[in-house]
Order: sequence, then structure tokens, then C-alpha cells
Amino acid sequence: MPQPKVELQRGALGVGESVIMGVAGTAPAFSLAATTATLIAAVGLLSASTLVYCGLIMFGVTFAFMHLNRVIANAGASYSWVGQVFGPAAGFIAGWSLLVASAVFMVSGTTPAATATLLLVSPAHANDTTAIAWVAAAWLALVGAVVVKGIKPTSYLQILMTVIEVGVLIILIVAAFIEYASHPVHEVAWRTFSLAQFTPTLFATGSLTALFFFWGWDVTLNLTEETENANEAPGRSAVAAMIIVALLFVFFVVACQYVLTDDEISQSSTNIMFTLAEKILPRPWSYLAIVAVMVSTVGTLETQILQFSRTMFAKGRDGALHPRYATLHPTWQTPWVATAVVTGIGFVLIFLSSLIPTVTDLIRTSVNAIGFQVCCYYSLSGFACAWHFRRTALQSWHQFIFLILWPSLAAAFLVFVACYSIPTFDWLTDVIGIGGIAIGIIPFYINMRRRTRVDATPTI
Repeated sequence: MPQPKVELQRGALGVGESVIMGVAGTAPAFSLAATTATLIAAVGLLSASTLVYCGLIMFGVTFAFMHLNRVIANAGASYSWVGQVFGPAAGFIAGWSLLVASAVFMVSGTTPAATATLLLVSPAHANDTTAIAWVAAAWLALVGAVVVKGIKPTSYLQILMTVIEVGVLIILIVAAFIEYASHPVHEVAWRTFSLAQFTPTLFATGSLTALFFFWGWDVTLNLTEETENANEAPGRSAVAAMIIVALLFVFFVVACQYVLTDDEISQSSTNIMFTLAEKILPRPWSYLAIVAVMVSTVGTLETQILQFSRTMFAKGRDGALHPRYATLHPTWQTPWVATAVVTGIGFVLIFLSSLIPTVTDLIRTSVNAIGFQVCCYYSLSGFACAWHFRRTALQSWHQFIFLILWPSLAAAFLVFVACYSIPTFDWLTDVIGIGGIAIGIIPFYINMRRRTRVDATPTI
């Protein structure tokens, strides 16, 4: 007897809330705090231009998501689209890559929130990995509880946190340009935005870090079943979110180089926002930077739990994973089992990560591993868009560019970056980045066998 289709809370989010979710998914303040120093160390004065060019590449993926969502509005997003275009195996890998990236993010996402919290309440423990692990676990438990409570409470909290973090970033950027316009420490000239300044190796090195900056806007597509005008609004919201965060990223990186010396940047590590604020704002106003990083990290932790739980929910609903993962809370209509899974995985990874010697090593390892996994499911989605629209897109140059050329070039570049990055990783990053995806073969075949048994069982 066929089972009734389980559904999330339809039409719960408006367009404005969807855009906020997309901005929060990229976590502007967190991304800048966690990776600006790493990006500048890799490419120096070419950091802003690296973000510009990677942003253009990422727009190709964004357009692919937007157009695929118009055809298939599904909480599984990449998993669903790639599966319908290239088959269930490719779809499973796309969805699994997102699941692994989101799970790893439970470490790299909670660590800056914990560090910021300790900077406010106990500065002496801000670099103690054990203390950070306990505070990170507390944040994860709190955010997981909010997400289970329902999509509307989640969106209300997200709006508040995103307004705070974006407001603080704008204040820091404007203050930096006003105070150092006449005597910048590093002057970012227009020539640094020329592609001729890059070598292929230099561009690929900076790109993997830059991709982590932009990752997360696609949460709007995982929430498509819970958004008004499900086929159109989530995609447009993703594009709007990308424009907002791209501007914030580029101007903030330029502001950092305007104000901070090379030594200050390298020594600041994940506290670069606070280092910048200390030079341009008097205390206690400089502590706004810490607050911004904290709320940004909590916000993006929330969106990653949403992405993980909705993707796992969609897989469970389709039978690609066990149907238990599609279980919805009877009152709040949220996939509480999938949310509990990612929260539990997060607890384990957080305490395992406390064995890594320094916070800097922890962030670098997780960022690189996530970058590789993001390349996997973003590139599969880009190729899926180009292949799905390969005939209809030839009707005009506009459709050809936005449905085939831009998404496929973006996907090809992501494949190049992923392949280039493998030999540059240390063994731990390779194990997390590549091994995390490869291990998905096990649940894929387990569920294939389970579905075969279920299909072979006679019905009465």
C-alpha cells in the first residue's frame, strides 16, 4: 500500500526571508574572520581580485541552481537535480558531498563562535582547544534545538543575527576607508585586478580558499519546499544573496589590507575582524567585531544544519537513505531525526578536533576539506544544468550563456580546482575531504540492497 508523501511546512518563508537565509548561509563575518588571513597569505594583494573572479565563477553555479529549481523544486536540491539528470548514483554522491561538508562544518563553524565567546568571557582560554570544544558543543546544542522548533522561529532568529553582522561589517569597511584613505598600509591598485597578474598555480591556490567564502548561499534552494513561489523565489533569492556577499567580501578584504600590516594579518589568524576593529574603533566599540563573528557563526551553523537535515530528509523520502530520516516532527513539521543526526555527528567531531594542536590548524584543515567537497556537488549541479537544457538553450544567445556556457565553465573550473588541490593537502585533509565522499559508497549500496528487498517483498 503506497505511503502518503511527507511534506515540510509549505509557504512558510517569504522572499525577503529567503534572501536573508542565503546571506546567512555564506556567513559573511564568519567567512571573513576564518579565512581572510589564509587567503592573503596565499595570494597577497591579489586577494580581492581572487574573490572577484571566483565570485563570477560562482554565479555560474548560482544560475544553474536557479534554473534547475524552476524545473524541479525539491528540498534535496543538488541531490535531486543531479539524480534526475545523471542517475541515482551521481545524485547520491552530490547529496552525500553536501552532507559531509555540512558535518565537517560543525567543527569549523562552531570553533569561531566558541573562540569569540571565550574572548568576551574568558580571554585566557580563547586558544585552549579543550575549552573551545566545550563551548562549541553548547552552541551546537542550542542551535540544533532552535532548528527543530520550526522554520519560522529559525528565520526570525536568522534575520536578527544577519542584520547585526552585516551592519557591523559595513561600519568596519566604511571606517577603514575613511581613516586610512590618505595613508593605506597596502594600496590595492587597479592593476591587481588584471588576470595577467596571476599564474595558474597562484589562482588555483587562492581559489580553493575563496570558494569557502562563497559556499552556503544554496541553502535557499534546500528550503524551496518551505518558501512561497517555490519554483522561482529561492533561485532569485540565491542570486540576490550572492551579489550582497560578493560586495561585502571584496570590500572587507581591501579594507584589511588598507589598515593592517603583513605581521598583523598573519598573527591575527581567525581574529582578523577584531584586529581590524581595534585599529579603527575605540573600545568598547571594537568588541562589536567579536559579536558580529559570533552571531554570524551561529547563523551559518543554523543554515548548515538546515541544509544537512533537508538533504537527508529528501534522501530518506526517496528511499536513497533509510526512510527514518524523512520523519517529521508531528507539531513543527521539521525533519527532527535528520537534525538530531547532524547534531550528534557534530558533537563527536568537535571533541575529536580538540586533539588538533591549534585553532589555526583546525580551521585550515576543515576549510580545505569542505572546499573540496563543495567543488564536488557544485560542479555536478553545473554540468546537470548544461546537460538538461542542452536542446532548449540553443534558442537564443541569452539562454545559451546562462543555461549552458556559464554553468558548464564554472563546473569545469571547480573540477580543476578540486583536482589541483589534492596533492597540495596534508594527509588529514585528504582523508576528510576525499575519504568523506568516498565512504558514501557504503550507504549507497546498503540502501540499494534494502530497496531491492523491499521491492521484492510481495504486497497484500
